[in-house]
Amino acid sequence: MMARIPEMLAAAVLLACASGAAAQAYPSRPVRVIVGFAAGGGTDILARSLAQKMGDSLGQPFVVENRTGANSIIATDIVAKSAPDGYTLLFNTNIHTINPSLHRKLPYNTDTDFAPITLAGSAPSLLAVHPSIPARTVKELAALARSKPGALTMAAAGNGTPSHLAAEFFRQTAKIDLLIVQYKGTGASFNDLVGGQVAMAFGSLPGFAPLAKAGKIRAIAVSGAKRAPSLPEIPAIAETYPDFDVVIWYGLFAPARTPRDIVTRLHGEAVKALANEEVAQRLAAQGFEPGGTTTEQFAAIIRRDTKLWQGVISKANIKVE
Repeated sequence: MMARIPEMLAAAVLLACASGAAAQAYPSRPVRVIVGFAAGGGTDILARSLAQKMGDSLGQPFVVENRTGANSIIATDIVAKSAPDGYTLLFNTNIHTINPSLHRKLPYNTDTDFAPITLAGSAPSLLAVHPSIPARTVKELAALARSKPGALTMAAAGNGTPSHLAAEFFRQTAKIDLLIVQYKGTGASFNDLVGGQVAMAFGSLPGFAPLAKAGKIRAIAVSGAKRAPSLPEIPAIAETYPDFDVVIWYGLFAPARTPRDIVTRLHGEAVKALANEEVAQRLAAQGFEPGGTTTEQFAAIIRRDTKLWQGVISKANIKVE
C-alpha cells in the first residue's frame, strides 16, 4: 500500500488537472436550459433573457426548452436525470420548494439531485381587497376576519399554487378563519376580486398595481419581509406579523455532481448577466428585484422555503389530486 501512494497522488493530480481543463473548455457545445412553464410567460421571458446574455458571453448558445406539465415536475425530472456536465440546466421558480410537500412521491430528490447556481430574481405578492371591504391595514383586516369567522373570502389561483399557499400562510399566521375560494388560474380570480365576488387575494405586483392605482382594488400590504422598492408606500405584512415572509423567486440549477469549477463559472456568468441593463429592465417589468446570490445563499433560501411550505401544507392538510 505504501508503495502505491506515489501512484495514487499522481492520479489525483491528473484528475484535478483534467477537471480544471474541462472547466476552462466549457462550454464547447450548446447548453440546454429547461423551463417547466409555457413560452411567453414571466418565467420563460426571464429565462430567455438570462440565457441569451450567458450564451453571448460564453460563446455557445444557451437554448431554452419549454417542458410544461405537472407543476414543473416534468422539466425538473429531466434535469435531475441529465448528465452532470453543465450542458443541461434548470430554470425554475419557488414551486421547486413547494412540490416536495404537495406530492407524496416525486421522481427526483429535491434536496440531493440539484446544484443551486444562483437566485435570478424575487418579488413579493401584493395582498389586496375589494374597495367595499372596510379595512385599510393588515391589523384592521385581521380584526374584521375575527369578527366574521369564515365570512371573508380570499381568491386563490388553484389548489397548491403560490397564491393559495400565501393565503393559507396568512390565515395561519394571523390566526383567522377565511374561506379560500379556488379558481382555475389568476385571470378569473382577479376578475372576481375586481367585481366584488371575493373579498381579497394575493396577486403579483405587475398584475395588481395597475388595478390598485385605478381604484378597482385596495392594496393592503406586500408579502415579503420588507417593503417593495416599486411600492414604498405599501407596508409589508411582516410589519404586523414578523414571521411572514413570502416571495416568488426564479433560480438557476444544475444537476447534482456537476463539477464545482463549472458551477462556479455558470454562477459568475449568471451574476454578470443579471447586472446587464436589459435583463434588469426585464426583471423590473415583472416586479422583480434582481438576484445574483452566491450558491450557498441560494441553497439556504431553498432549505428555508422547503421547510416553510412543508409546515403550511401539513397544517392545512392540502392535497393535490
